[in-house]
Amino acid sequence: MATIVLAHGAWSAAWAWKKMRPLFRAAGHEFFSPTYTGLGARAHLARPDIDLSTHVQDVVSEIEFEDLKDVVLLGHSYGGMVATGVADKARSRIAKVVYLDAFAPKDGQSLFDLTGPKAEGNMRAGAMKDGDGWKLPLNPMPPDTSPEDQAWAVPRRRPQPIKTFEQKIRLESKQAPPPRHYIYATKNGPGDVFRQFGERAKSEAGWSYYEIDASHNPHITCPDVLMKLLSEIIAK
Repeated sequence: MATIVLAHGAWSAAWAWKKMRPLFRAAGHEFFSPTYTGLGARAHLARPDIDLSTHVQDVVSEIEFEDLKDVVLLGHSYGGMVATGVADKARSRIAKVVYLDAFAPKDGQSLFDLTGPKAEGNMRAGAMKDGDGWKLPLNPMPPDTSPEDQAWAVPRRRPQPIKTFEQKIRLESKQAPPPRHYIYATKNGPGDVFRQFGERAKSEAGWSYYEIDASHNPHITCPDVLMKLLSEIIAK
């Protein structure tokens, strides 16, 4: 049995992992999915000063207050930024980190640094036009998301505070990072910003690399396939 803690993606929250919960449960795992401040069930707490550190602390607090140890930390998409910070702040409690088609920053990098200036410019323009200057409007879901899943997910997604993309991560632990596993989704299509991290995982020590035949949200579009791969990683 593993203790799995989720760092979910942008615009999303714990609700997006409802298809995975019974699969984790059936496999005998404990699954904790804290929702970040300002999103999902905590959307009523949204405010302009929420940044990456806020979301890192949301997950660290879950781990500490639940007294979790030997954690498999699972970061999806933007959640890779969060998971990197959590693994640094709560290093003694983390057994391994799994990046699921996620940003994998180095010290001093922000998410905007990793998307490139064109994507950053588009998102900032969207925030000025439709987000009062501080809220990033929703990115579209992958085109292979079924109409049923679109109908379920889209109304639950919320704008992302822009400071979460602006703030540069600061890593302070003197310990080596835990073993890191990268799952790259091969059907991301044009504008894919995640291949760079898959290539890094293939070439750097301390990483293991995997691919999944899916688009960016396999926890929604193909949960059984994702569960099989996660089971292999957890068992290592």
